[in-house]
Amino acid sequence: MDIITLAEVAGNISVLGYGVAAIGPGIGMGILVGKALESTARQPEVAGRIQTLMFIGLALIELLGLLGFVAFVMTM
Repeated sequence: MDIITLAEVAGNISVLGYGVAAIGPGIGMGILVGKALESTARQPEVAGRIQTLMFIGLALIELLGLLGFVAFVMTM
């Protein structure tokens, strides 16, 4: 195996790694929105506060996805 073949394999593995890493934030967003809807159904009087906290949580989860993407681009 020469050095060019190894570089091609490493590039393909990093693409798969980012694809797997994107699953985490997707699952986190789904759980967060589902629990926010459930808690709003249980206590509609605090829906505004729950929505605010949900958006903060979504922003943090999205940040993790973006950091993974930046790390992916930096390795290329």
